[in-house]
Amino acid sequence: MAPRLWWSRHPETLVCGVRGHVVPAAWARDLGPDWAHLVTVTRAGVRLGRCIRCDAWIETPEDGVAAVTLETLEQAQIPRRGRPLRDAIVLRLIAVERAVHSVAFGLLALGLVVLRVDLRGLQAQARTLTRNGGGGLAGPGQTASQSTIVRELERILNLHRGTLGLLALVALGYCVVEGTEAVGLWLERRWAEYLTAIATAGFLPFEVHELAKRVSVVRVSALVVNAAVLIYLVWRKHLFGIGGRILEEDRVAPLRTA
Repeated sequence: MAPRLWWSRHPETLVCGVRGHVVPAAWARDLGPDWAHLVTVTRAGVRLGRCIRCDAWIETPEDGVAAVTLETLEQAQIPRRGRPLRDAIVLRLIAVERAVHSVAFGLLALGLVVLRVDLRGLQAQARTLTRNGGGGLAGPGQTASQSTIVRELERILNLHRGTLGLLALVALGYCVVEGTEAVGLWLERRWAEYLTAIATAGFLPFEVHELAKRVSVVRVSALVVNAAVLIYLVWRKHLFGIGGRILEEDRVAPLRTA
């Protein structure tokens, strides 16, 4: 079996390091039978409470304890542990990745709109440069970089306002979809998982087509990440009835009693 990453083996420790420990003994003076194993006193008289998320023993000063009694586990909100916590972390990571995509598409849409507005001026400048030989950029003695500049000038001349407007709308659409996915996944909404899976599956053929035209590290990485996201959501989150039944341990991880 392949070794797991540290954060996937100990997600509770990772979350407690960010959010802090959850120690009922720090604020409850009297603990019922269900909570008795969560507090102890050392030989030196130091009161320790156990974090109900990562199981670490934390010192709890007596002066910080309130006159509160916890009889049963149902009287406190138990934080997520184990697989449910790992799933929540993965969903948040996917949400961050989708948010980055949303920002990138938004900037692309803005750039296309600016280009469309000033297209005539840019084409006039490009036409002047190409008519004058590109200011020494064209000719039999041009270098590879000069040839590239000439090709880019010719592309500007071939642009159409309608095409730029359509591309801007498409980029804006992707921005909205990716942003919606990011917000929904961060809030762990079921509909966001389906939306992300459908959108990712629909985009994969275009990524494969672009990769077939030219292989690059960025395109390969994007394809691998999106394929991994799709497989995870469909199989691990049991979308569309795939991945088998949801086990009870997937819903909640019980507290250790020893």
